[in-house]
Amino acid sequence: MKKLSLAVSAIMLAASLAACGSPDKGSGTGHMYNAVLLGNPQSLDPQFADDPASNTVIKNLYSGLMSVDENGNISCCNAGSYDVSDDGTVYTFHLRDDNYWYFDENDDDVITEDEYFPVTAEDYVFSMRRVLDPKMKSPYAQDFSCIKDAQLVLRGLVEPSEAEIYATDDKTLVVVLEKPDTEFLYLMSTPAAYPCNEEFFNKTKGRYGLDDRSVMSNGAFFVRQWFYDPYGSNNILYMKRNDADWSKTYDIAPSYLSFSIEKNEEDIRKRFKDDETECFTSLSKAPYNPKKYLIQPASAITLGLIFNPANKNFANENLRNAIAYSIDRDTLGKDMSDDLAIAGGVIPPAVKLGGRSYRELASDRVFYGYDKEKAVECYTTAKTELGIENLGEMKVLVRGDTVDSSYLHRLTQSWQDMFGGYIGIDEVSEEQFNERIADGDYSIALYPLKPDLGYGCSCIGAFENEPCLKHILGDSELTPELRACGDVSALVEAYKSAEQAIIDTHGFIPLFYKKSYLIAKKDNEKIVYDPFTGAVDFRLALNYD
Repeated sequence: MKKLSLAVSAIMLAASLAACGSPDKGSGTGHMYNAVLLGNPQSLDPQFADDPASNTVIKNLYSGLMSVDENGNISCCNAGSYDVSDDGTVYTFHLRDDNYWYFDENDDDVITEDEYFPVTAEDYVFSMRRVLDPKMKSPYAQDFSCIKDAQLVLRGLVEPSEAEIYATDDKTLVVVLEKPDTEFLYLMSTPAAYPCNEEFFNKTKGRYGLDDRSVMSNGAFFVRQWFYDPYGSNNILYMKRNDADWSKTYDIAPSYLSFSIEKNEEDIRKRFKDDETECFTSLSKAPYNPKKYLIQPASAITLGLIFNPANKNFANENLRNAIAYSIDRDTLGKDMSDDLAIAGGVIPPAVKLGGRSYRELASDRVFYGYDKEKAVECYTTAKTELGIENLGEMKVLVRGDTVDSSYLHRLTQSWQDMFGGYIGIDEVSEEQFNERIADGDYSIALYPLKPDLGYGCSCIGAFENEPCLKHILGDSELTPELRACGDVSALVEAYKSAEQAIIDTHGFIPLFYKKSYLIAKKDNEKIVYDPFTGAVDFRLALNYD
């Protein structure tokens, strides 16, 4: 990140604004968005980054072959079209002629003809093989394990070049899958499948994505300035619209994105209150009135009870069964705020299939398992097996920003009445929660399960990959069957079976679906929030201030 004085930064910004011209207030276009990032982006490498700040910049910096709109509908973006073989395993993408790489090599805020060149199919081959390369440790590697021979690459048995991803010419990309996969097109819309130019990547000498001279753009905006001092303030990341070709094709609305980089949500909310930023994301919409602000909710988190496998009592299956059968979700959900909804399933409602919420296609009420008599029976058996009189004194570890603990007190009170002993709530910060889960310093916890990507396989895959959840399934793997579904109806059934398999262990007991929010000033439209990656998409955003 370049370190410039505030005076120089101000001069550059003034010059940029003068060159841009005036925004069109009537249409809402041409606006310079004052936005905000929580923390400095860790990396602008799409195949590696997974924090919300990075994801927001990447979303506005790059574009992929496919795209997903706010309703979950998938369409072509940099692909003009695509073909699928009759057996559903070979995807052929035909690239458009008008997508370019941009790099402000002269550092003058203007993209000239010698500073852009076409994106080719080889750029996608290189990026997708990078994802699979075990040396890279991409967090998205398993998501692309559906590609033929990808599993061999991930296990280090063959080189990434052996994965069946090919460029037959500059404008044709072919990807071969092991089996038909209904959600492969969704994967091709995610940042991990954005292109990466190998020549430019090699020129950065290991700095790719780490500063404003080590990133190119093939999307709506390019990075003009990235300044970050961990010990200072006035940290910014400044982006300018690509006016050469890309934005003309896609009618990109804003002229500039000016991100301030803040250390915590308290500072972000202060900037919002002082009209220094126009939107932010949060797990809470309080105290903002939806009549005065634009509030976009999304239920992308499932809050479920997990148990420490090292805890002798909760390693007992009958005790876990007793707790699972004791939960009366209909009573628990009475008078609940709209931040939460009662959960019976593992996959949250924001996951979509074919433009519809998965939870509309598969009701979670089939997983409700309240049975007081069975709970008491299992508990009696557990006491005998464990040699205990009651649960004794224990506390449920809770991340304070995810749930109002008063709802949990209803649950713990019912446990005390049914099982005896004392059960309290241990409410901690996000940092403390994560540390204690990692250290095994808990007996029972309310765990916020959030997929890294907006599809069900990412949610189910957490039970195969996340350390605190892996013991629940043991050596069982559920995702291979999910990656072999050829149509939506088969996928819905496969997801339901996977959810049932997890719930039957009673190692993860769903309680609530939790909303997160994009909160914006009322004079904005078409700001799109992805609650899974945390990315805020400004490409089509309109402002009528």
